[in-house]
Amino acid sequence: MGLSFDPDQLTLPIHHLIGGERIAAKGGLEMRRPSDGKAYATCPVADGAMVDRAVESAKTALKASNWGGLRPRERTKALQAWADLIEQEAETLAKIEAVSSTRPVGQLIAGDIAVTAEQIRFFAEFADKQGSDVVPTDDSTFGMTLSEPYGVVGAITPWNFPISMAGWKLGPALAAGNAVVIKPSEMTPFSTVYMAELAVRAGIPAGLINVVLGDGPVTGNAITGHPDIAKVSFTGSTRAGSAIMENIARCGVKPMTLELGGKSPQIVFADADLDKAAAAIAASVLFNAGQACVAGTRLMAEKSIAARLIEAITAILKTARPGPTWDERVQYSPIISERQLARIDSLVEAAKAEGGECLTGGHVMNTPGYFYAPTLISGVDQHNPAIVEEIFGPVLTVQTFETEEEALALADHPVYGLASGLFTRDLSRTLRFARALQAGTVWVNRYSRSRDHILPTGGYKRSGIGKDLGREAYEANRKSKSVLINL
Repeated sequence: MGLSFDPDQLTLPIHHLIGGERIAAKGGLEMRRPSDGKAYATCPVADGAMVDRAVESAKTALKASNWGGLRPRERTKALQAWADLIEQEAETLAKIEAVSSTRPVGQLIAGDIAVTAEQIRFFAEFADKQGSDVVPTDDSTFGMTLSEPYGVVGAITPWNFPISMAGWKLGPALAAGNAVVIKPSEMTPFSTVYMAELAVRAGIPAGLINVVLGDGPVTGNAITGHPDIAKVSFTGSTRAGSAIMENIARCGVKPMTLELGGKSPQIVFADADLDKAAAAIAASVLFNAGQACVAGTRLMAEKSIAARLIEAITAILKTARPGPTWDERVQYSPIISERQLARIDSLVEAAKAEGGECLTGGHVMNTPGYFYAPTLISGVDQHNPAIVEEIFGPVLTVQTFETEEEALALADHPVYGLASGLFTRDLSRTLRFARALQAGTVWVNRYSRSRDHILPTGGYKRSGIGKDLGREAYEANRKSKSVLINL
């Protein structure tokens, strides 16, 4: 069966989901499809009262189901059943997300949805394998640390990978015994609603996942500042992360996990496999049209091979073909909104005004929807806007170096430290750079995540606090208590 579909014939779940029930809401924020710019829906905006209702539903569901106190294997089974249903409903999920987002329907089936199901199963298996510890004390006492769920966790996800990000938040929080109130982006909310409905169908007690639709200033602030939400997890921009920290501090104190912006370097030495390096670097810019916080948008090439590498990357970038996300043949994504498209274009123009030269691209594509041509800019220094700013689009800069010290100096960014890439065959150099690069992730001879979900992701500097994925994500959804008993 083909995956291509008519977006005008699609029924969307335009509602909040609280206690397993669909809560209708009128009006809201106008939504436009990135692929053709057509207005197609409005996103409701949950106010403080609606968030209160969602939190109460979460608390009630936790108590009624004893979710955090069940035999851990029961949580595992329920989450595994949910993952199975996500896979079974992959086509419906993919269509709901593709219509409003930048994710092509074919990539959703092959990548986002399949990986999300895997990740939920991965976290489900932690439920009965991570727990409390007996700790060494003297013979007259018995000491232990008890691990407990927080209770109600608040989650806010971005627009660029809606299904994947919902899985990042919901999987570890539920496996750890919590309930969740989640707000997806107002630009791409509906696939998260459908995922939550699938969770209820799979047997996860209604109310453990509550989805409230809305924007950051109203709905997001109500979640992060809510006194009964014990922990917050957010993925998005550094600016929004700072606002969340400020709101939490103003309303009280609670732990948070923040995965924020990035401006990641990719360093290529002359001994690298240049064809593989070029393919990986170009793919990292073409994937989702560069709309990923880990996008490797700053290239540093050893001077002796720079020209050859640039030629190979440019050739790949020129192959990008725009098209609507509901066409299964399409691989290149639109930009999320007209506003973001204009921002990308203005930053490229600013980079050119400061001495940058566009070797390819550098313009809005002449096609329906919000598409920007894959762009490669040379002639930039460390103060150029294309180096400093997180553009969040398909824009790659290139600089050259001659020594390892120079490469590291160029790679270091004053604000961001989310991810980095290194291409070399030299093992000693690899280990030196793995230690020296100021980033939460170092990819070597590749630039992409794998399906090794045990590897955590998170940033240095202003790229975030804490980790998603890995054991760390599960542990971030548990709190510990020390117990010391006199015998």
